[in-house]
Amino acid sequence: MGSSPPSLLLLLTSLLFIWETVRGESSYIIDTVGLKILPESKVQSGTKVTIRCQVSVSFSNISHLEHLFKFLRDDVQIHTANTTEDSVEYEINPARVADSGNYGCLVLVKNKRKASNIKRLDVTGLQTPILHLNNSTPYESEEFEVTCSAAEEKGSLIFNFYQTFRDGQPQWIKQLRSTNNFLETTLTLRHIGDCFLSCDYEINVIAGTSRSNSSNGIQVKVKELNITPDMTIIPNDIYEPDVVEVVCSVRVPLENIEIFLIKDRTVLKRATGKALIHRFVSKATDSGELVCKAEWRNVQKENYKTLTVKEVFSKPQLTLEPVDLFEGDTFRLNCSVKFFVPGMIDPNTFKYTFYKGAELTSASTYATVANPEHNGNYFCRAEGIRHSSALYKDSQTILVKAKVPVSNPVLSVVGGEMFLGKSFRLICHSHTGTFPIKYTLFGPNGLILNREVSRSEERAIFDVPSITKTSDLNTFLCHARNNPRSPPKIALGQQILKSTSIIEPVSKPKLTVLPGMDVTEGQTINLVCSVQTGSHPINFTWYHQESPRALASLSTNKLKESHSIYNASGKHVGNYYCASTNPANEIKRSDFVTIGVKIAGWKKALIIVFCILLLLTLALVIALKTRLLQFTRKRTGNLSVKSASTKPERLSLTQAEVIDVANATPSMMGKSVWSDHVSGSESDDQNSSILPEKSEPQYTEVQIRDADPTKAPVKQGTDTVYTEVRNVQQGVPEVADGKPVECAQLNHDNNPQPDKGQAGDQCLNSENMTETESNTDVHTDDQAGGTCDPAPDC
Repeated sequence: MGSSPPSLLLLLTSLLFIWETVRGESSYIIDTVGLKILPESKVQSGTKVTIRCQVSVSFSNISHLEHLFKFLRDDVQIHTANTTEDSVEYEINPARVADSGNYGCLVLVKNKRKASNIKRLDVTGLQTPILHLNNSTPYESEEFEVTCSAAEEKGSLIFNFYQTFRDGQPQWIKQLRSTNNFLETTLTLRHIGDCFLSCDYEINVIAGTSRSNSSNGIQVKVKELNITPDMTIIPNDIYEPDVVEVVCSVRVPLENIEIFLIKDRTVLKRATGKALIHRFVSKATDSGELVCKAEWRNVQKENYKTLTVKEVFSKPQLTLEPVDLFEGDTFRLNCSVKFFVPGMIDPNTFKYTFYKGAELTSASTYATVANPEHNGNYFCRAEGIRHSSALYKDSQTILVKAKVPVSNPVLSVVGGEMFLGKSFRLICHSHTGTFPIKYTLFGPNGLILNREVSRSEERAIFDVPSITKTSDLNTFLCHARNNPRSPPKIALGQQILKSTSIIEPVSKPKLTVLPGMDVTEGQTINLVCSVQTGSHPINFTWYHQESPRALASLSTNKLKESHSIYNASGKHVGNYYCASTNPANEIKRSDFVTIGVKIAGWKKALIIVFCILLLLTLALVIALKTRLLQFTRKRTGNLSVKSASTKPERLSLTQAEVIDVANATPSMMGKSVWSDHVSGSESDDQNSSILPEKSEPQYTEVQIRDADPTKAPVKQGTDTVYTEVRNVQQGVPEVADGKPVECAQLNHDNNPQPDKGQAGDQCLNSENMTETESNTDVHTDDQAGGTCDPAPDC
């Protein structure tokens, strides 16, 4: 019991060590890979060669490490080995030239690999080949078998065969490649006599091509094979239809020999054995070269002779009239021979026969009308009898096919559409007719164009200048002709109208304004655009020169259309035009039309009323001013003055008063100046009566005359100055015109009251004074009120 714990401890320690070893990670590395060639890198053929590959690997925690060895020659794998050993050998025993090359070794350990260096092995020395023949005495051109072998060699070999004559150089005969170390083939010798056959071989390696020594030479004796056939032709002088016999024969009796009779590479007869005999009735076509050929195995011999068969009469000739044949024409076939051999044929038995599938007639001539039923192949036969044998010969075959007359042509426009005013293309086409067909187009202004059509896919197309009227199409004509002996067929230009869409460009449009070019505001303006000519549909477009866009556009089948502008106003004033176009794609523009818009009537009336009211207002103002002026004058005329006889100076305003008035209102010159002289009048005239009530002021007009030209210059002009004068006479009535009925007493103190008559005189004097003195012309300056010149009028 005391010793068990140490034993248990040792066991546990061992197990722990094993566990740690198991748990440890494995690792390895390929140190080196070496290659050796033994005994050396260059050896003779037949030597044993060992290729050794050795690897060095460092590792840990790995037991039984395996190595995969791969041996390579010229990068091609030749041997593999999987072992735990660190070296492997590959033996080549015996080594041959085919084993020469670049050797290497590749070692794989798990997922790692390493290659050795490349080493070269050179094996020198080729085995001398051996030649065998199965027949050393062949006939000329006879095939015999030969075998060339090199039993110890390996690889792909190239064999060559040679023929050597006595005292000569070897002549190459044949070369073949073999995957084995021997080759069997056949040879054929054509040279008659003795010769020697030999062979050698070549092998291709990385270093180059190696050639072996020549094999043993074998003597061969080539024998002549006399199987050239003899040929006999009987009779010597041959006339058709003599029976001819041809005989071909050979002198050497051989088994399986074949004889052929050939003419123009056609075998006439074949026979096996010594001879061939061929009999036939001769014809002129049998003349030619005959070949008689004999064949044994692969040996051939031949002989030639020419066979001539003379004609008794020539081959008949068939002719057709006319050559250019059209349906409906009468044609004739003639059969004839060029010569006869006198005395060979009985003329009474000689005849001609026409055939078209079947026999037609026995004559030298055949005539009929050409039509589709009579189209076909015709030939004739000439027949005669010689030596009780019928002899016939056939002529060549003639194909009779009547041409189809051209049909009436049709005129049409390319595309089915044309534009007046533009060039166009016309097609003239006949639906039937044998080619070639010649077309001629006639047009206006002496137009003549020609076209010839030779194939069905062609068309006679003419480039035609432009026309301006549809009626010009009626002047076109087209002639079609394929038979010069017949009149042409004609197509009229009226056909164009039926099959063509004729588009006439629009004429220049005209723009008309309704109701007129001067319209009133609020009215409707109708812009009528019209053209004289043009194909439908026609597109009209209206424009206002002030607007960047078109006003309206309309397509119609009419020659005119209109566009309405409602509620005309000032913005519609300006230049207008319209444009028209149609499928001819020619845009035409009208001339400009200027439209003016007048003011509306109610606006005119309003303006007139306003003007009338303005004029009436002015007239009323003028009238009021005029009335006021007249009223002022009248009141001035009614002023009360003193007696003109005693105090004339009181009948008118004094110069000083005028000047005072002028100076009092200098800024009112030329206007009515109001001056109150009531107090002055009372002081001047103490005897004047006092009015019972306040009376209206009276005014008088004072004319300011021009100054005397001899005096100092004053401002030119005459201003009317009004002054107020008190009416000092009481109780003097006025009449409608403002004049007093009685004159007032001018000086109550000095002059007694006159009687009625005297009063009338004084009144008259007073009126005169009023006109002369009261209307005193005062010369004064407009601005400063200058002093009146001492003139008589002052």
